[in-house]
Amino acid sequence: MTITDITDIATEGFPLGAAGPLGNLTAAEFTAIRQIVLASPIMTESTRFAYVGLAEPHKREVLAFQRGEGPGPERRARVMLLDMKTGHSTDSIVSLTAGAVLSTNVLDGSEGQLPILIEEFDAIGPIVAEHPEWVEALAKRGCTVDNVMCVPLSAGSYGFEEEEGRRIVRVLAFRQDYPGDHVWAHPVDGLCAYVDVAARKITRLIDHEVMAIPAEGGNFDDPEVQGPPMATLKPIVITQPEGPSFTVEGEDVTWANWKFKVGFDAREGLVLRQLSFTDEGEERPVIYRASVSEMLVPYGDPSPVRFWQNYFDTGEYLFGRFTNSLTLGCDCLGEIHYFDCVLSDELGNPFTIENGICMHEEDFGTLWKHSDMFTGSNEVRRQRRLVISFFTTVGNYDYGFYWYLYLDGTIECEAKLTGVLFTASHPGEGHPYQSEVAPGLGAPYHQHLFNVRLDMMVDGISNAVDEVEAVRLPISSENPYGGAFTNKSTRITSEADGGRLANSATARAWHIVNTEKKNRLGKNTGYVLYPSESPTLLAHAESGIAKRADFATKHLWVTQYEPTELYAAGDFVHQNPGGDGLPRYMAADRSVDGEDIVLWHTFGPTHFPRPEDWPVMPTDYAKFTLKPHGFFGRNPTLNVPANEPVHSCDHGSAGHGHTDHEHGAHGH
Repeated sequence: MTITDITDIATEGFPLGAAGPLGNLTAAEFTAIRQIVLASPIMTESTRFAYVGLAEPHKREVLAFQRGEGPGPERRARVMLLDMKTGHSTDSIVSLTAGAVLSTNVLDGSEGQLPILIEEFDAIGPIVAEHPEWVEALAKRGCTVDNVMCVPLSAGSYGFEEEEGRRIVRVLAFRQDYPGDHVWAHPVDGLCAYVDVAARKITRLIDHEVMAIPAEGGNFDDPEVQGPPMATLKPIVITQPEGPSFTVEGEDVTWANWKFKVGFDAREGLVLRQLSFTDEGEERPVIYRASVSEMLVPYGDPSPVRFWQNYFDTGEYLFGRFTNSLTLGCDCLGEIHYFDCVLSDELGNPFTIENGICMHEEDFGTLWKHSDMFTGSNEVRRQRRLVISFFTTVGNYDYGFYWYLYLDGTIECEAKLTGVLFTASHPGEGHPYQSEVAPGLGAPYHQHLFNVRLDMMVDGISNAVDEVEAVRLPISSENPYGGAFTNKSTRITSEADGGRLANSATARAWHIVNTEKKNRLGKNTGYVLYPSESPTLLAHAESGIAKRADFATKHLWVTQYEPTELYAAGDFVHQNPGGDGLPRYMAADRSVDGEDIVLWHTFGPTHFPRPEDWPVMPTDYAKFTLKPHGFFGRNPTLNVPANEPVHSCDHGSAGHGHTDHEHGAHGH
């Protein structure tokens, strides 16, 4: 395919893509992008595609087009290229409409490096095996290059002079006793190599201490380790005899009163676009775009071979590309609709992750209920939710991200964490930075800090945020018995005030209101963000990781919308020295009062591992909630029909709960 061919097959406004200006890039578009780049001077034989994704048009252009005001925006892609031999890195914008590279920025390394390539990871084992000092260090520990698996990890930025402008990974080793043996049970501790990937050499070897390699295996998939299967569990069958309640047309979904678009990106994974709720015939926008902007896993062990362990799983690793293909009956239960995810490989060719996104309905117990003592009325309705989710495996951990839409307008985002702990040799009793999870096997303390970018559009683009919290009142003439309390509301007017902390002691929450729209009570329509309070980044404020991950020091940030500001830690996170992302975005101190605004919410667990987390971790959970608050004039679910009663002893009615109980069959 030539560039002329690409231009010839362009339709008005949208070449190749079938879903409008926000549609996911298709396999044909990825192929076209590759051809455009191959024909440009920025491509060499050793150049690889580090990232290819949709360069979304400005929100104003999209909304104007959808209102029928003018032609569609130009269809563009963002392409990041890395020369494997030289480390030369570029960040380009490619026009599919014009069939041309529109702009190219050459990175010099001072602003960070491109994400780490899979090809770079694969090269690490042979690189370190060529260095006698690495082989000798392994031999001191009774290991060889043949029975050790190398785990290359993002390097961070620590001011090491020899690393300036170079692509560095840090390498830890784990012994594998036989094929199929899970290596995380046998860390080869006290040893670490710093590797320049492009130059294929070790720049620094840390041989700190020879430590005992834990001997006990961690093969959770071995039937002998698992023990006899539990025989007392009966099947749970979830059925929808008339099919699901949602409809899907390409990437567009309608369910109950909700409408939205399902998107996917190699960096962010699942992206939800243009969520709206139809209220008495009016389609009212709530969120323009929602995605996981960044995910930080900082470790708290200051060991000389581990102090640098701080992973940015979206910015450094592009966790969307490790999305799992989901399986009915194992990953998902019920009446499922799957979406495939199309991405570009490192040669620029398209590939598909089949069944990468799962969508289904779940019963969720009681929606509303009342038995009235005066009228004898006894009414109950069941809640249900729509679940849109994906799972990605980043090294040892597996992460599921679940978006829940409820009948009453509630939105939730939940992260599910499972997989295998990152391990170390445990130094012994009293070590303050690890838990011993098996004999001689340690798991360093760490955090999982997710940042979700919420491009809000509550009833339109004129939005503001009010911080609302409870206030205890003193005993006074107005409150003589001391039982009164109230709340106070503080408007966040500019980005300078946009970094906020949660506070469960005062039930602090953030109300996103439309400054121009009123409900029937004369109040601004709005939604409220209820955070799940958890510790922010525990590293010292002057630490290098705090400078690189400023987003993780607050639970909430509020910025004015700018289409190029997509990532909480900045565009180029790998080896970034800090100060990028939210600190840079907010430096202009733009107004966020009655503006087009974006909320950035940080949440997630602090993990002090338990023995019960080994050898594979039961799923842990972290979430936040968005609820309508004055968005509707009254309960929007009064018209939800009642269920037909099912007799409690009718065992043949699988999947139906009692209409007067809160128990429901939850799908995943």
